Amino acid sequence: MTGFRIDALQYCNWSRDIFEDIRAGGLDAVHATIAYHEDFAEVVHRLKDWDTRFRDHGDLIMPALSGRDVRKARALGKTAVFFGFQNPAPIGSDLGMLAICQRLGIRFMQLTYNLQSLCGAGWQEPEDTGLTRFGREVIAEMNRLGMIIDLSHAGERTTLDAIETSGRPVAVTHANPRTWRDTNRNVPESVIRALAESGGMLGFSLYPHHLADGSDCRLQAFCEMVARTTEVAGVERLGIGSDLCQGQPDEVVQWMRDGRWTFARSGAAFPQQPVWFRSNRDWDGIAAGLYAVGFSKSDVDGILGENWLTFWESGMSTR
Repeated sequence: MTGFRIDALQYCNWSRDIFEDIRAGGLDAVHATIAYHEDFAEVVHRLKDWDTRFRDHGDLIMPALSGRDVRKARALGKTAVFFGFQNPAPIGSDLGMLAICQRLGIRFMQLTYNLQSLCGAGWQEPEDTGLTRFGREVIAEMNRLGMIIDLSHAGERTTLDAIETSGRPVAVTHANPRTWRDTNRNVPESVIRALAESGGMLGFSLYPHHLADGSDCRLQAFCEMVARTTEVAGVERLGIGSDLCQGQPDEVVQWMRDGRWTFARSGAAFPQQPVWFRSNRDWDGIAAGLYAVGFSKSDVDGILGENWLTFWESGMSTR
């Protein structure tokens, strides 16, 4: 029997076909983004949409609030769906909104998405001034509420400040080592070491812009990169956060990039996924690739989900 399989970040164009793909791929849990630049009122509508999905596809998926729901989902033959924000925009400047969002089922929040937020600097800012006063308050409140702090799109200084400030381990749910693909969206070794030393987690991204050779990245190269990263972080601190956007139209990635902050539209388009990971049905191939570069069964089970489950069970609210 395989270990638990968990994807720590997806933003698919959710449909029954995709939920069937998730079940075919053996996913026990997925962290689904429900907000990029949306305000709180828009988040409520996203939650309403998910209520409809849980009603219509309840034989395949179920809502999840804690790590124990992952175990429940597996026992029921379903996939547990967790909700997260890729941006603190839904809470505005009101710290009290975090508790409201937590009660509504939000379990993850990034402190910034690419740009400067009220919490800190995104990786695209020319100067990273680090965590703000509000960001420190947000971290303390997320710690109290048992919400997972995600730093995938933060700048290096902001990320290191957050790791040092948080009383609970934090995560970079979807990024790769910068030494493998030299883009500032990926994370430097300083961040990987700090995450590991503090008990945090790095989720490897399968999004082509984060992969060496992009869409042409080979599975063997990806798995060899994972093996090298264990030398820095240890295998128990590693997982997968695929950043899969299966079935999404290009208008969605334009929303991610541009939001409402600019009139100069980027014209961004989704890149083609590598041939070895085009849908949620392809998890067995990743497992085979990890075995091929020398990982043991316990290591593969850990990377493909057991490590995330341990992290979530220790750091996520059970309320």
